[in-house]
Amino acid sequence: MLTERIEFRPEVDAEVFSGVAAAPAVFLLRGEDANSEPYVSKTANLRRRLQRLLSAPEERTKRLNLRDRVRWIEYTLTGSDFESAFVLYQVLRASFPKTYANRLRLRFAPLVKLHLENEFPRASITMRLGRISGKRISTKNVYYGPFASRVAAEKFMNDALDFFKMRRCVEDLHPDPKFPGCVYSEMKMCLAPCFRGCSDDEYRAEVVRVENFLDSRGESLKRQMAAEREDASAKMEFETAAAIHARLDKLTPVLQQLPEFVRRIDQSHAVIVQKCVQKFLQKSAPSESVALFRVDSGAITGPFEFPISGGEHTKSQSMEARIQAALAAFPAAQPASAIERMEHLAILKRWCYRGTRAGEIFFADPKGELPMRRLVRGIGRVYKGEAPEILPA
Repeated sequence: MLTERIEFRPEVDAEVFSGVAAAPAVFLLRGEDANSEPYVSKTANLRRRLQRLLSAPEERTKRLNLRDRVRWIEYTLTGSDFESAFVLYQVLRASFPKTYANRLRLRFAPLVKLHLENEFPRASITMRLGRISGKRISTKNVYYGPFASRVAAEKFMNDALDFFKMRRCVEDLHPDPKFPGCVYSEMKMCLAPCFRGCSDDEYRAEVVRVENFLDSRGESLKRQMAAEREDASAKMEFETAAAIHARLDKLTPVLQQLPEFVRRIDQSHAVIVQKCVQKFLQKSAPSESVALFRVDSGAITGPFEFPISGGEHTKSQSMEARIQAALAAFPAAQPASAIERMEHLAILKRWCYRGTRAGEIFFADPKGELPMRRLVRGIGRVYKGEAPEILPA
């Protein structure tokens, strides 16, 4: 995690300060006693921050000074806020295994959960993922996210379910024909499995429609409704076609609530492109590289330095081929627990919904194939510091 380590001696502090870069970094300050609690933080300028913490203290100041307590300085230079946040998380997790979440103020990402393990599946909002087994979430339930907030997740879920007849109640059902039902069954907005208002197969088919809707980010329902509208028009059933068109118009604002970042978690694969850390060594040219991060099922791994121009042995390769080879060389992250995966999702959510987000993210399609041409252009934009791509609504 932290790649550099230097000894700090107060009598030669100027030499120590001049030996570190005036660059963004994550750092750790440790005392003589290896068991003592370290000081861990990130900074936009490592040299300036160390000078504030380790220089001779000024008179009549309350500024924190660790000059007489620090013996070792460990650090890693970082190229972006995202990289700094991810490295800081890793360092704090290793240094403070019981308190790192509070130190980072990590808040798990809200998710839409489809309870497929239930005999009569339903949807709900959760901030907890299922069990992890190997590389996959070992549960039949599926999760979609991350959403910016619980309110946003609830609004999308409720508005989306208005187009289906899956149940909204949260109880485990024991179907009984004598059961009076609820307001949704009275309004014909639920198939009412609670009092056997439908067969098991009919309810299961409706759940599949909901799952397809969420998997395709609404495209499955749009295609179905468009086909039904065209069919009604061809049969000159214009009133029916107009009603379907009105439902399509109502669907549009619902899908506009769905950010690009919301995906089915166990099938979500993406590449994040960030600026690469500069070495900041004297007489060295800036690195013509970007930093790539892999996101697989919510888990993050990286950064991997990717050179814009390949070496002599790669000149015959296209940029797409070099990117694929670079990503293949770094396997997907394998979090040890569901908690760790949720923490990665929390970091991803924090970056995704920032108003001044730097860098770009590119998601794979349902077949797991990345948009290589867009990714190549995105790498060029990030390297040049240009504005990110704006996708059509």
